[in-house]
Amino acid sequence: MRPEPEDEPEYPQHWEADILLRDGGTARIRPITPADAGRLVEFYEQVSDQSKYFRFFAPYPRLSDKDVRRFTHHDFVDRVGLAVVVRDRFIATVRYDRIDHDGRPSETGTDAEVAFLVQDAHQGRGVASALLEHIAAVAQERGIRRFQAEVLPENRKMVKVFTDAGYVQRRSFADGVVHLEFDLEPTAASLAVMRAREHRAEARSVQRLLTPRSVAVIGASRRPQTVGRTLLRDLLTGFAADDRPVYAVNRSAPPGTELDGVPVHRSILDIPGPVDLAVIAVPASAVPEAVAECGAHGVQGLVVVTAGYAETGPEGRDRQRALVRQARAAGMRVIGPNAFGLISTDPERPLNASLAPVLPARGGFGVFCQSGAIGVALLEAAHRRGLGISSFASVGNRADVSGNDFLQYWAEDPATDVVLLYLESFGNPRKFTRIARRLAQAKPVVVVKGARHTGSLPPGHAVPATATGLKDATVDALFEQAGVTRVETITELCDTGELLALQPLPPGDRVAVIGNSDSLGLLTHDACLSAGLRPRTPVDLTTAATGENFRIALDTALDDPGVDAVIAVAIPPIGNQLWGPAADARPAGPEDPDLGSDDPEIAAALLAAGERARAAGKPLLLAHLALNDLPGRLRPGGVPAYPAPERAVRALAHAVHYADWRRRMAAAEETARVPELDRIDEAGARALVEAALSTRTATAARTQPGGARITLPDADAAALLARYGVDVSPTLPAPDEESAVRAAAALGYPVALKATAPHLRHRPDLGSVRLDLTGEPGLRRAHRELDALLGGAAQAELVVQRLAPRGVDTVIGATVDPAVGAILSFGLAGAPAELLGDVAHRLVPATDQDVASLVREVRAAPLLFGWRGAEAVDTDALEELLLRVSRLVDDLPEVASVDLEPVVVAPHGLAILGARVRIAPLPVRNDLGPRAMSTL
Repeated sequence: MRPEPEDEPEYPQHWEADILLRDGGTARIRPITPADAGRLVEFYEQVSDQSKYFRFFAPYPRLSDKDVRRFTHHDFVDRVGLAVVVRDRFIATVRYDRIDHDGRPSETGTDAEVAFLVQDAHQGRGVASALLEHIAAVAQERGIRRFQAEVLPENRKMVKVFTDAGYVQRRSFADGVVHLEFDLEPTAASLAVMRAREHRAEARSVQRLLTPRSVAVIGASRRPQTVGRTLLRDLLTGFAADDRPVYAVNRSAPPGTELDGVPVHRSILDIPGPVDLAVIAVPASAVPEAVAECGAHGVQGLVVVTAGYAETGPEGRDRQRALVRQARAAGMRVIGPNAFGLISTDPERPLNASLAPVLPARGGFGVFCQSGAIGVALLEAAHRRGLGISSFASVGNRADVSGNDFLQYWAEDPATDVVLLYLESFGNPRKFTRIARRLAQAKPVVVVKGARHTGSLPPGHAVPATATGLKDATVDALFEQAGVTRVETITELCDTGELLALQPLPPGDRVAVIGNSDSLGLLTHDACLSAGLRPRTPVDLTTAATGENFRIALDTALDDPGVDAVIAVAIPPIGNQLWGPAADARPAGPEDPDLGSDDPEIAAALLAAGERARAAGKPLLLAHLALNDLPGRLRPGGVPAYPAPERAVRALAHAVHYADWRRRMAAAEETARVPELDRIDEAGARALVEAALSTRTATAARTQPGGARITLPDADAAALLARYGVDVSPTLPAPDEESAVRAAAALGYPVALKATAPHLRHRPDLGSVRLDLTGEPGLRRAHRELDALLGGAAQAELVVQRLAPRGVDTVIGATVDPAVGAILSFGLAGAPAELLGDVAHRLVPATDQDVASLVREVRAAPLLFGWRGAEAVDTDALEELLLRVSRLVDDLPEVASVDLEPVVVAPHGLAILGARVRIAPLPVRNDLGPRAMSTL
């Protein structure tokens, strides 16, 4: 063993993490240090004799001074101890000691013995499972590959922690002890277990916030119009009951003060009973004291409406971080700060801990937003449309509880049918994609994303630096693969959500348009075509159509197997005596009962058709003009009505796209796969990467601003790609005519001569390429021309390359975004990709179905499939190449980017004429690491 140094080893700060436990409470995991001796002794005193026996295999009533020193002094390499801390007290510990194959202490072994101890009061909260994830990650970082543990058979809880973790295990029994060994390399099973535990803990933490048994408003003022007083009044609506009390807290209130019939306490510590949720509306300077008292009283969650945090600048951001650290250390989660609040419409446990003056109607919408103003607009729109919500959160600066947490909750909430999100930033885009993809397979998720074009980060939002510069195309790729429906406006968000909530998903994109206006029908037809739908020729019932005419036409369309959705269009009836000259003889207006803004017979026909549509599994919706009362008549029957055809069509197009994604996902579970590929040498490729990262160039790059990414020389890039069956067409330098001639002789004619200097690469428009050089005279002439045109062959970095077969020039790329993960991209080279941005993206690893759709998604894809009589190119070879690039960046996380340009796809085969590869060292932790809450 390494001798203990006189000075303490460097403290591994990056091992610290906030975690969520199974019951939704928070805790902190951190390394144990000598300063923790007192905490360790206090912790041990709270452990039962049985738990001590399970840990030491013998009665062990107290720790000796030698024990305390051993368990608090670590070198953080061969001996590591971690503790779970709540309110500055240990509730669990874990320790590993590196050993050799014979079980003796070692400095070089790759095994370690691990042991846990959890206070009895906290057993069953998932503490040991979380500790195992973190100690395993620490051990891997220190070169340990396998844990060994000895457990008494009767310690079934600890045995279950190990066996349920999902690692590859070996178990034996000898001398009355169960001996367990398990590899620490994450497996599909261990990752699945980790994600499932994360899901349950985060869902439970939100559930605790939405269903408190008691609430306190801290900062309830005697002035009626203040924020705190408003929150108190809103809470009293529907929440207060004998078993669900509401408390008011005001430090300045005289004894005996009551507000709205609620006694006022000077501190939350004076409240005699438990408080689950505290709503804080005091000045920012008073928040730390309020949070400390909440923690001491055992509060589970906070809604902080107070402003003055990260939205005000760097000092405010520091206050915000301190707020989150303080709350989590006491086991509390935080909505906010600068939050609008929380709402739950559960009829048994309603909650309006927000500034919304009216508790919305009960319904199936789960709503999350990062803006109070947008939250007000969404609640008002839902009320106006007669739509209800299940729960609502407007979280302000989103310092702790985020949209990801609510997605986890809504996935399990039977009262939520559709999720509506207004997002301005991502805290963890990769996690959002993973959670949303699972949720969207059961419930629609509709999102409007602010700052789409500017990419600006709203003041106060807590996001990692890696997530601030997400390109909008990357966001689109995230949403597309996650099955998230992206819309442009708040109005479109409500339109789409209403259709998805009220009508069945369309089985296809074939649309019937039926109504009493030829012009409105044509506008609807054109909007369908623009949205990528397949509308039939509109059926015009004429302006004299009756309700019976509508009923017959709608029934016919719904019964037609060639129709997947029906849009009814309607305008006010014209064929009566009140239109034309007779109408001039009398005034008309809202008070005139004969000039209603709808037709009851048409409404009845639409309601009857709505029932048939649901039975047939086809959506029915209405586009109308000037029929302001008709939507209200249709609302009880669940037929959505839109005052413009383009709004109805956009909503339907989103529903069609989402339904298609659901069908593709269901089919992909059966058929999609990541194919096994030949010519894959992962070990050889990894050796090349490790060698490249150990060079002096790589070491120097680590000290440069912006990180440690280095570009491999062309030869090294080609060698790495070849390990994955990606063959780059060789090039030979041609600094002079004679070199060019020798190169062509070695490669074989015909050849191309091109410039590869960075400022000339992929710029044929500058005349930097000469093709179809079939012999030495032509090659010499081309070399002289480029030498003169480009300022010298050496400066232009001329090379000779064997001529590729004629085909379509494409570009393939894979880039690792630290916030999102690896992204595979495809487009047609030149103007389509560079000028028009016609590039499609998929997340890695890509399946065979992913790459097939990727190739066909770009707008210029017809050029690959025989456009205007041209011969189709070899898309099978193209898709295989995409799979190989995906596999490479998935296997080798050190590969930061791969760019292949151009890739000439011919009718038979393809040629890769240029390649660039950049690599970077692995980060200390990655997305495969243990569960941890964001620490921004």
